[in-house]
Amino acid sequence: MKSFWKITFASLTGTILASFVMFFLMLIILFGIVNSAKNSDEAEIESQSILKLDFDTKIVDRASDNPLEDFDFATMNPNKSVGLNKILENISKAKADEKIEGIYLELKGLDAGISTITEIRNALLDFKESGKFIISYSNYYSQATYFLASVSDKIYLNPEGGLDFVGLSAQLMFFKNAFDKFGIKPMIIRHGKFKSAVEPFMLDKMSEANREQVQKYVGSIWNSILNGISKERHINIQELNKFADNLIIKDANSALENGLIDEIKYYDEIEKILKVESKIKKDKKLKFVSLSKYNKVPKKKEEGEKGLAKDKIAVIYAQGEIVMGEGSDGNIGGDGLAKTIRKARNDEKIKAIVLRINSPGGSALASEIIWREVVLAKQEKPVIVSMGDVAASGGYYIACAADSILASENTITGSIGVFGVLFNIKELLNNKIGITTDKVNTNKHSDIGSTFRNMEIEEEAYIQQMIEKIYSTFINHVADGRGMTAEEVDAIGQGRVWSGENALKNGLVDKIGGLNDAIKIAAEKAKLNKYRIIEMPKKKEAFEKIIEDLKNMKVNYIKSELGELENFYIMYQSLSNMKGIQARLPLEIEIH
Repeated sequence: MKSFWKITFASLTGTILASFVMFFLMLIILFGIVNSAKNSDEAEIESQSILKLDFDTKIVDRASDNPLEDFDFATMNPNKSVGLNKILENISKAKADEKIEGIYLELKGLDAGISTITEIRNALLDFKESGKFIISYSNYYSQATYFLASVSDKIYLNPEGGLDFVGLSAQLMFFKNAFDKFGIKPMIIRHGKFKSAVEPFMLDKMSEANREQVQKYVGSIWNSILNGISKERHINIQELNKFADNLIIKDANSALENGLIDEIKYYDEIEKILKVESKIKKDKKLKFVSLSKYNKVPKKKEEGEKGLAKDKIAVIYAQGEIVMGEGSDGNIGGDGLAKTIRKARNDEKIKAIVLRINSPGGSALASEIIWREVVLAKQEKPVIVSMGDVAASGGYYIACAADSILASENTITGSIGVFGVLFNIKELLNNKIGITTDKVNTNKHSDIGSTFRNMEIEEEAYIQQMIEKIYSTFINHVADGRGMTAEEVDAIGQGRVWSGENALKNGLVDKIGGLNDAIKIAAEKAKLNKYRIIEMPKKKEAFEKIIEDLKNMKVNYIKSELGELENFYIMYQSLSNMKGIQARLPLEIEIH
């Protein structure tokens, strides 16, 4: 028996030591990759090249140049992403690059919001002004990929492929019946008849007010998509809606017959077409340039341009839910973003700030902390807001003080309203699980907010008063920033969600445009002819990324195992993180 335990202990010790050795070897290899990437030379491309955009990875506002940034150390798998900023930069660069003959869109999928897709589409429309070609090919076009492809000179589809064209659907999830079964009672206090973020807890379907607003903004987004397709494909909007309503587009042949595509081709035939377009001989290979490689191609300097510009425009990225504290890569920390804006404000070389917002909102207090820094920055230099896929509720709160606000016509914004939610789980614990609780208070309301009892009438009134105060502060901030009265803001507030196009009409945004448009306006307001862009906050270094991923290993592993059920887990996390009064959108709205 002694020898058994000796062998077992020795084996266990050996396994642990081997694991440590392997871990440190892995770190050495990974740091080697990082250093190699940092020290890599600028890339050169040949003439007659084609910029190939396949968008086979998730598109975020800003991706890191750090090769470990998208590596999940929990699952040991890469989670690649590409930055919208780099996509826009490279399309613009290709427009003026004599070695790039055109762009080839090989659209297998597209993991991006509709506003992000719209920005890429607009950049491609600008590229076309150069006279260079854009050709699209796919085995199957989703509505998102087809909307992007519709800018192309020619759209091709596999003979056995398909094209999805049925209109948009917004789907919301409701938890009331589940809460009833589990014995969970939500206690909700809100301001705004359209503040639908709490409806999933208290109803089993949309309220009429919520249905009205969802129909309004989803309809606006669909009309924007139809207008874009109609203009490029020369098919009237009535006809396009007829395709969707009657399920006319069934396959490649019906897509061709109705003018949505130009030809039905196999991939080998596309290669021949691309050779002709790029003036490559039949017996030579196509010169495709990937987005990752083209990132390393230096931008062509303008005549007389030397060195780096002294003056800077800071693009500050605010992506994710708004929470208290420093925040992380996945959310916006009130203190963290406030520090970043303060740093940009105090830097004399930064002459203007562009705040890029992609957020459904979150903590009202954290939003207030950020808002204050935007106000202070605006007093010293131009502050321009660029809205991404969503900049609503708390996301609009932090935007409203800016000198100018730009949104895509498909941005989801507004949702000016606040709410508080608590859950009484006493029945769940007592009747379902068999756990009881007891208490000792020093005062009558010492346990206000307890999850073990309902609120009393005077406690509800107390919290309602807090909600009303925050809502009043919110609409007055908007009124001050937008040059409106509080009454005018309230009329379009009440928690109502708007599309960017609707928001332009009601005065919540100043102009329809993307990130590049916001940068141009910032330069104009700062009276800059020569400037360079810096991005903030600074991305984490490789070692910091490894430590953070190791900390999040359990969460990342759970997400990877849940598959399609991941959304439930994300919603649970979101509920768990709701602290204090909230200014945010519904937990989950899927538009497809």
